[in-house]
Amino acid sequence: MLFGDAAPGGTGCQRCTVRIRDLKVILLFLLLTACSAPTPPATPSTTASLAPTQEPTARATATPSATPRPTATPHPFETYTIAYLRGRDYGGGELEIVERVGTNSAFTRYLIRYPSDGLMIHGFMNVPTGEGPHPIIIALHGYIDPAIYDTFDYTTHYADALASAGYLVVHPNLRGYPPSDDGENLFRVGMAEDVLNLIAILKASAGQPGPLEAADASRIGMWGHSMGGGITTRVITVSPDIRAAVLYAAMSGDESRNYEAIGTWSNGQRGVEERAVPIEHLAQISPIHFLGDITAAVSIHHGLLDELVPVQWSMQTCELLKAAGKNVECHFYEDMPHTFRGHGDKEFIQYTIQFMDRNLPAP
Repeated sequence: MLFGDAAPGGTGCQRCTVRIRDLKVILLFLLLTACSAPTPPATPSTTASLAPTQEPTARATATPSATPRPTATPHPFETYTIAYLRGRDYGGGELEIVERVGTNSAFTRYLIRYPSDGLMIHGFMNVPTGEGPHPIIIALHGYIDPAIYDTFDYTTHYADALASAGYLVVHPNLRGYPPSDDGENLFRVGMAEDVLNLIAILKASAGQPGPLEAADASRIGMWGHSMGGGITTRVITVSPDIRAAVLYAAMSGDESRNYEAIGTWSNGQRGVEERAVPIEHLAQISPIHFLGDITAAVSIHHGLLDELVPVQWSMQTCELLKAAGKNVECHFYEDMPHTFRGHGDKEFIQYTIQFMDRNLPAP
């Protein structure tokens, strides 16, 4: 029998009842068993649709098409910016005397050299007679074709006048001017770095036994003509060590103006790389945007008959420095060309010495 025999000793009806009751129980058991049957194993597609049971890692959740976010591209002209020049280190090495080349009652002149960012920079130094300590003036020449440049060029005239007035004058040839080494010099920043390295060497060696024993590094001034004036402007926006600066028919603090003019003067041969620099980078490179940071006293001189550097450039620098509340004086000479002559030259030298005396006084 399918469900087994009836209980022994029972009647036929009793056996039917038992079997019916047993059938109901079995059917109920089967029904309950079917309802509680386990869920069949999930297929791969079902598994893929299920949420993960723990926090996934970044690697696990990245989609195949995702690409890493690129890192910031370094500023392509960062090393030429005023901010970069302020943040880097300068100095190292010593200023050396190469040869004594002459002496008079007021000063002795020496050929000198010093290291600057792997280059050797040459020039001359006028040391006043007497023990000192003497205030220092760094004098910078204007643009001359390096092929015809001579260490004792036209700016020797001004260096001698300052030395005769008691100033120890250091006149570097700057990079690219023989016998100095040549080197990278976009926007003439390399030349400014030559001066900033010189300042650090002067500070480290002044008053110590050696070539700079008679120098007083607490009183450093600068003097720059034309290109040298533009370099001076950059240096005084970077270094607080310069206490007084003369800008003589100086180039603009706006590099876009400078290199438009340089392109014109050279028939497009010079300043090609500078003119290709995007305008948005020039604001970080051009000193004109940092004049408010200058701590040096400034004396500006420019001839109204200047045939090369527009006098308006010096007028703008003068007005910007005044507006920033800086210690500035401005002199414009009615009948003087780019390099002064005659009475204008004498007047300029007199003003320069008086200016330095006021701002680099003896302690």
